[in-house]
Amino acid sequence: MTDSQTIARHLPYLRRFARALTGNQASGDAYAMATLEAMAEGAELKQQGSDPRVPLYAVFLGIWGSVPINGRAEPSAQAAIVGAADRSLEAITPLPRVAFLLRTVEGFSTEDIALLLDRDEAEVTDLLDQAGREIAAFICTDVLIIEDEPIIAMDLEALVLDLGHSVSGIARTRTEAVAAIAKHRPGLVLADIQLADGSSGLDAVNEILARCEVPVVFITAYPERLLTGERPEPTFLITKPFRTDTVKAIISQALFFDRRATLAAASTP
Repeated sequence: MTDSQTIARHLPYLRRFARALTGNQASGDAYAMATLEAMAEGAELKQQGSDPRVPLYAVFLGIWGSVPINGRAEPSAQAAIVGAADRSLEAITPLPRVAFLLRTVEGFSTEDIALLLDRDEAEVTDLLDQAGREIAAFICTDVLIIEDEPIIAMDLEALVLDLGHSVSGIARTRTEAVAAIAKHRPGLVLADIQLADGSSGLDAVNEILARCEVPVVFITAYPERLLTGERPEPTFLITKPFRTDTVKAIISQALFFDRRATLAAASTP
């Protein structure tokens, strides 16, 4: 497979990782674009490790660790909040967080993460343990689950409770979701894209966000449709069928950026 084919195949998932890492679509997509620019300027994908994505992610991480791409993000009404979150990244040690996302969101093996981070496998294991401890230290919150399949909703509820959060409600349709938010504002929304009555989880979330600000994690069986970089798209995305560790990692990341931005805003004179 050629470099261009490798990039095209894995670019949507590189965007997913970049958005989760930065906590913002614009910043994450800017890093992904910088990776493409580096490839266009002659950076080679030297195959290493057991996963074909390793060379591409190695170029990305080299850029992420050395270039302040965040400044290229388009200004928006939430620019101040995003900036506050970015300035607070040191609250969770960056390297353990990168290792954690590579493992839980992207599914890299410990061996491949060691290659990507230029560490041995024992160090990677320590980084993963450290990230787990630091992320677990965040505040608990109420989670609204918008999911029309009862078994999946039950699985998500169990995962949310296992993380130490509570479930404020489970909605199967857009109407139920909006009604639930009117009764109790949650600290996080976990939303499927396709709902039972043919309504859209995206529309439900847009209506919710028109009423209050709340971090949202989307769930979809077709993530590539929401990782094009061509329009406003979700920052935090979980792919069906999902892995337990992935759900936990993405929920923690969404709350991390929301909580850090809130704390930073509260401390600003």
